Order: sequence, then C-alpha cells, then structure tokens
Amino acid sequence: MVTTPRKWRRAAPRAGALAVAALLVGTSAAQKPLLQANEPIKLDAQSSEVDYKNNTLIFRKVRIRQGDLQLEADAATATGLDFNNSHWNFNGNVHFTMPNGSLNSESASVQFERNQISTAVANGTPASFEQQRPNGVARGRAQRIDYDFIGGTVRLTGDAWLSDGKNEIQSRTLVYDMHQQRVLANPADQDNERVHITINPRQPPGSNPRQ
Repeated sequence: MVTTPRKWRRAAPRAGALAVAALLVGTSAAQKPLLQANEPIKLDAQSSEVDYKNNTLIFRKVRIRQGDLQLEADAATATGLDFNNSHWNFNGNVHFTMPNGSLNSESASVQFERNQISTAVANGTPASFEQQRPNGVARGRAQRIDYDFIGGTVRLTGDAWLSDGKNEIQSRTLVYDMHQQRVLANPADQDNERVHITINPRQPPGSNPRQ
C-alpha cells in the first residue's frame, strides 16, 4: 500500500485536496476525438453463429474498428448488429485501442448508441488504462473501470490507482477526466477509506536519493 509521508499527514485534508486536483494536470493540447461517428464500423471474426433461442450473436476472436478506435477480444456476444442501439459482452483478452490511449481487461460490457460506442464497463484483476499526455503518460488500474467515451471520463473503482509516471494516487474510487487530464477523489465515493498520495521529489541528475 502506498502511504503518505509523515510530513503530509497532519495537513492531509488540505494538502490532499490540492494534490488530487493538480496531480495529473497536463499542458493543454489539441487531441483527436475518441469517437468518429461518421466513420463506418467494421467487424471481423474468426467465427460467428446465431443463438436463436436467446436471440444473440456469438463471435470468436472478434475485432471491431471505427476510425482510430479498435476493440478486440477472444469472444463476444451481442443483442444484434444494429450499432444504433445494441449491447455487447466481451470476454478474454479485451483490448481497446483509441487515440492517445488504451484499455485492457478480462471482460467488458459495451453499449453502442447512434453508431458509436457510448460506454464500456471493464472488469479485471485488475483492469488497466493509459493515456499519452503532452508531458508523459497517465496510467491507471482498478477492479472495475467505467469508461464514458462520449463524456471522456474514466471512473476507477476498487483498489483504484493512478500515476503520471512520478506521482501516485490510491483510493477506493477515482475519476479521471481525459479531456482536462484531471483526477478527482470525491469523499462520497470512498466508504470512509482515505486517499493516499505519494509525491516524489525531483532529484538532480546523477544524484542518489538513498545516500
């Protein structure tokens, strides 16, 4: 478990709030949109079948692509191929590739609306994501990740962890805004668990902090 250094503990409510607000803030930069709704949706799979009894489609080694967004998994079931409104469940090596980032999990529940991915709920031990930022890479992991593709937010629940490559935040639940590159840890989401912050000081080149 990441613990807060002693000098931070007395000021935890105030300093913690400031650090959570500022930890993963990057330089503003134009980024590609996560979704390109005007692009065609392309699906290919190793095999497919129709389960008429349960009114579902079943795919093996499936890949779905729309513009720069791609989703792959070992298996998938869907309520239909009408991407205007359909629900999909993906299992096994689930991997999302998107502009400036990725998401990996053991399983995912995905909702398509208006011919684009609307939301994805990814579960794993843990599930993980990363985003390329102008000044580094933001990484996160949790037992569950709720990804709002339209709103551009990532909600991490269950042993949630976020890092900008130097500093780290741990909590029960964290919300990361992909557009603003900002992380929030709301008190109401924590179930009395504390937010743990590690802020690593910058070291001069060639120095050894252990000496």
